[in-house]
Amino acid sequence: MVEAFVSGFWQVLAWPAFGYMLLGIAIGFWVGLLPGIGGLATLALMLPFSYTIKTPIEAFCFLLGMLAVTGTTGDLTSILFGIPGEGSSAALILDGYPMSKKGEAGRALGAAIMSSVVGATIGALSLAISIPIMRPLVLLFGSPELFIITIMGVTFIGTLAGSSLIKGLLAGGVGLMLAAIGVDPQTGSIRYTFGSLYLWDRLDITPVVVGLFAIPEIVDLAVRGTSISEVPREKLVGVMEGVKDTFRHFWLVMRCSLIGVYFGVLPVLGANVAQWIAYGHAVQGLKDRSQAGKGAVEGVLGPGCANNSTRGGDLIPTVAFGIPGSASMALLLGALLIVGLNPGPEMLGQHLNVTFAMVWILIIANIIVAGLCFLILNQLAALTFVRGSLLIPFLMLLVFIGSFTANNSLYDLVVTCIFGLLGYFMVLYGWPRPPLILGLILGKIGENYLWISTAAYGAKWLLFPSVIILILITIVVVAYPTIKERRGKAKFERPEDAI
Repeated sequence: MVEAFVSGFWQVLAWPAFGYMLLGIAIGFWVGLLPGIGGLATLALMLPFSYTIKTPIEAFCFLLGMLAVTGTTGDLTSILFGIPGEGSSAALILDGYPMSKKGEAGRALGAAIMSSVVGATIGALSLAISIPIMRPLVLLFGSPELFIITIMGVTFIGTLAGSSLIKGLLAGGVGLMLAAIGVDPQTGSIRYTFGSLYLWDRLDITPVVVGLFAIPEIVDLAVRGTSISEVPREKLVGVMEGVKDTFRHFWLVMRCSLIGVYFGVLPVLGANVAQWIAYGHAVQGLKDRSQAGKGAVEGVLGPGCANNSTRGGDLIPTVAFGIPGSASMALLLGALLIVGLNPGPEMLGQHLNVTFAMVWILIIANIIVAGLCFLILNQLAALTFVRGSLLIPFLMLLVFIGSFTANNSLYDLVVTCIFGLLGYFMVLYGWPRPPLILGLILGKIGENYLWISTAAYGAKWLLFPSVIILILITIVVVAYPTIKERRGKAKFERPEDAI
C-alpha cells in the first residue's frame, strides 16, 4: 500500500497528467464562481473528453481536479455577494455575507479557503485509510435509520437557524411540503402541480436557493444605496486573520470535516446536506448563540470544510463498492467504466495506485486553487466596497443566468422571482430560511426511505433500537434549547439574582 501511495503521487505530478489537472482546475475555478452552472453539469459536459485521454490517472486528473475545486470557489460568491456559486456553498451565506457587510470580507474569505483545504485534505486521507473499515459503517444504517436522519437534519437546523424554535420548525415543515410537489415516485400520482408540466419534475434546488438567498440581499443593497460593506473602506485586512481562525478552531474544523466525510459516504445525502449539518454543529458551539447569522466566523468554517471533505467521502462507496455517493460520483463511476476500470476489488487490488492517485488529486488540486485564490483575494474583497448601483445589474445578471442554466427553462426564472419575494418577506419578519431549504432537499430523500421502510417492515421499523435511539436524539435536540432558555429566565427572575 505504501508503494501504491507513493506511485500515485508521482503519477499525478508526471506530464501530461499534471497538465490535465491544471486544465481541470482552471475550468472548475470559473464554474464555481458562476452561480447555477455547478460542478455536476460541467462534469457531464466534460465526461466525453475522457474517451480521448490515454490513461486512467490522466482522465481523473482532469475530471476530479475540476470537480474538487468547484466547492472552494463557490464559497467566494456566497461570501462576497450572498449568491451561492454552488448548491453546496449556500450555508456560507448565513455568516459569510454578514461578515462582508461588516468589512470583514478578507477574514471570511481567508477562513473559507483555508478550511476548504483542511477539509479536502481530511476527506482525501479518509479515502486513503478508511476503505477497509468503511463497509460496516455504510451498512450500519438501513432505510428506517436514514429516514429518521433526514427528519433529524431538518429539526436540528430548525432549532439553530433562528431565535424562534417554532418558526424554525415551521420553515422546515414548509420545505418538506414543497418537496412533495411533482410525481409521486411510488404511485405515479400527480401532486400539487396545478396543471403545470414543469412541476412534474419537482422544484429544482438551484432557482429556489438563488431566489431565497440572493434576491433579498440585492433588494437590501438597493434600499441601502451603499456598497455591500457597510463600513468605510480602509486598507484590506483580515485575510491572515481568517487563516488563523481555521487553526484557532481546528477541532471544530476537524469535526465538521468528519461530518462531511460521513454524509458523503451515506448514499444520496452528500454536500448539500452535510453543509447544513456542519453549520448547525458549528453554531451550536457558539458561546453566544444569538451571533449566529450575524457574522460568526465559526459559521463560515463549519460548512466551508464540510462541503470539501464530502468529495473524499463520496469516493469511498463509489470506488470500494460501486455505489455512487452522489450524482457527481455517478458520473465519475461512468468515467471509471469508460477508461476500463471496475469498482470494488479491482480498484483496491491491481489498480490501487489509481485509487491513491485520486487521494493526491483532491489534495493537490485544492492546494493549487487555494494559492490562486490568495493571490487575488485583495481584488475579490475590494468588490464589497464598490457602489451598490454599479453592482446590482451585474448581480441580477448572475442570479438569472444561474437560475436559467440549471435546467435551461424560463420557468426557473419564475421560480427564482417567487422565492425571492418569499425570501424577502421571511427576512422582513424574522423567519429563518435554512430550514426551508434543507426540508426541500431532504423531503424527496426522506419520502423514498419512508416508502422502502414501510414496504419492507410495515410499522415494525419504528421499534428498531437504532430508530428509537435516533428519535430520542431528535427530541433532545429540539427540547434542549427551550429547557436551557427557560432555566436561564427562571434563574434571572429569582429575587437574589435581581439584586
